[in-house]
Amino acid sequence: MSDLSTVTPAPSEKQRTWPLVSMLWRDKLAFVSALVLVVIVLFAIFGPMLLGDLATSQNLRGRNSPPFDLARGWAFILGGDSLGRPMLARLIVAARSTMLVAAGTVAVAMIVGATLGLLAGYLGKHVSQAIMRLADVIMSFPSLLIAVIVLYVLGPSIPNMILVLAITRIPIYLRTTRAEVLEVRQRMFVQAAVVMGASNGRIILRHILPVVAPTLVTIATLDFAFVMLAESSLSFLGIGIQPPDITWGLMVSQGRPYLTTAWWLAFWPGLLIVITTLSLNLLSNWMRVALDPAQRWRLEARSTANG
Repeated sequence: MSDLSTVTPAPSEKQRTWPLVSMLWRDKLAFVSALVLVVIVLFAIFGPMLLGDLATSQNLRGRNSPPFDLARGWAFILGGDSLGRPMLARLIVAARSTMLVAAGTVAVAMIVGATLGLLAGYLGKHVSQAIMRLADVIMSFPSLLIAVIVLYVLGPSIPNMILVLAITRIPIYLRTTRAEVLEVRQRMFVQAAVVMGASNGRIILRHILPVVAPTLVTIATLDFAFVMLAESSLSFLGIGIQPPDITWGLMVSQGRPYLTTAWWLAFWPGLLIVITTLSLNLLSNWMRVALDPAQRWRLEARSTANG
């Protein structure tokens, strides 16, 4: 007779309905990271509509106001910048441009890179060689040099920033997708689809892409953090987003001359960059396990045991 105490309890109805949400709730670091990212996204969506005018209104009497001084109002709780504009409002408004550049870059790079990778991995040697040589050409140029040339010719703006950063990130998705496709195409369900007479497009979209997608999503989450840092570096060097648009990287650059007299001008946007990047890295580690059928059982077992 088996020991009933060792039997794993059946998952609840809620756990069966929302398995990923349940697993995310059990991992406190991942849950807090996701919550932080949701708040930042809400700031990016609604911040400019609610605080856009406040973020651009100048008050020279309040220039370089120290943080935590509420004499000028709640908006100056994080201090004021060199033109007397409240740092809190500017940080919230700057989230839109920062997230727009990062999300746009990752989306363009993943779509283009994954498409080329699927073609290179499935359509044969000649197509693969041509696409991989294109990736080698892109990777042979330093990303900073490409950014300087493109932004100098086209001018610094959000669309141009997305374009130049996406070009430098395409090889990451291309090579990863191609490697995954070369392995997946040898599996029995793909061979069965070929024998049944399925077209190349149907095999790629219906059979191979769903298997490759979790890996791409995990890479995109990590790449989101990298693109944020890259945009901040370019803005810090003066070749990124220019006023009147504002990003956290641009705010760090504008606060650089005041590091010894008004440290908060560069500290708060730098802190938000660190928090967002750390949250993305922690969430990507959770997603790497949650989206992998071979490892998901670890989170499911933990969720069921704690439930």
